[in-house]
Amino acid sequence: MSEEWMFPKVKKLPKYVFAMVNELKYQLRREGEDIVDLGMGNPDIPPSQHIIDKLCQVANRPNVHGYSASKGIPRLRKAICDFYKRRYGVELDSERNAIMTIGAKEGYSHLMLAMLEPGDTVIVPNPTYPIHYYAPIICGGDAVSVPLLPEDDFPEGFIRRLYDLIKTSFRKPKAVVLSFPHNPTTLCVDLEFFKEVVKLAKQEGIWIVHDFAYADLGFDGYTPPSILQVEGALDVAVELYSMSKGFSMAGWRVAFVVGNEILIKNLAHLKSYLDYGVFTPIQVASIIALESPYEIVEKNREIYRRRRDVLVEGLNRVGWEVKKPKGSMFVWAKVPEGIGMNSLDFSLFLLREAKVAVSPGIGFGEYGEGYVRFALVENEHRIRQAVRGIKKALDKIKSYLA
Repeated sequence: MSEEWMFPKVKKLPKYVFAMVNELKYQLRREGEDIVDLGMGNPDIPPSQHIIDKLCQVANRPNVHGYSASKGIPRLRKAICDFYKRRYGVELDSERNAIMTIGAKEGYSHLMLAMLEPGDTVIVPNPTYPIHYYAPIICGGDAVSVPLLPEDDFPEGFIRRLYDLIKTSFRKPKAVVLSFPHNPTTLCVDLEFFKEVVKLAKQEGIWIVHDFAYADLGFDGYTPPSILQVEGALDVAVELYSMSKGFSMAGWRVAFVVGNEILIKNLAHLKSYLDYGVFTPIQVASIIALESPYEIVEKNREIYRRRRDVLVEGLNRVGWEVKKPKGSMFVWAKVPEGIGMNSLDFSLFLLREAKVAVSPGIGFGEYGEGYVRFALVENEHRIRQAVRGIKKALDKIKSYLA
């Protein structure tokens, strides 16, 4: 089909390269193949039962099925602020510094819509989660990439390039978008990194938007910091906190934007025209989740850690050298030396020969080329099956190249 059906704004959005992997995956499954799907970062772990029970209990009430509150019900906004106080020692006002969003993607995209005028630019790392780059474009603005390279002198090199890009921009950027632990590279930062970024933002008069999607998934003693722990961060920054990963509530679409009052007010005003919030029983159940002992999150985190270890140790045993990430629900792996394929071709090769789906790095930006991303969304038994399939595939191509 030609692209004549596309409106101009839609034409600016390239077809996901992930779609090519998905099309082959579905074709192979229709042919009866058993595919271990480590492609999309879609959590397979259910929420704790008491959270589900609360959802069902509240949904049985006759008075909760009307429109809800676009900002989130007051008790839920208080719950997220209390959670930040317990977890990060950050003081937030539930009326001024917090708003619920229908997932982090919606929250981020509508924040861009509220912030940007035509011609405004946003600085985004490359590689990055695609919506970080394309939401500003959808909103009529533009996105400018700053390379985020795992083998570079991170974080010093990244901060230096960020500083140079801001200083040399013809028009001062409106915001810098960050997300650590990072998707897809799994790079992690400490509080000193955020201090430098906040200092730079204040000097240059720009905003910071930090997507904290993997806040709860730090391993081996590493606890991902919140940018709001930095003194003065509330003057320039907001953070998106999602319940999708640590609480395993991805399909519930519960997230929050917390931080700077001006950005929160603008987002709230825009959202009042666009939606009536999430189904009230989901919001009430989310309160129960946030007020529960943090052990329910730690249990899920341990599942991801074990899966990480099974995958990384297995890949290393079969000759594919990969490092263990300190955070996120992903493994970012360089295409093995000597394979002679780009990331998309290698992903399709793994699908056909290993019966394993992964995400090609090029789908996250030009600096993602040469890598593939594994999502830790299958159980340990299935991950071991994936490693066996990958070994057979690698052995086959090595014998061919010999």
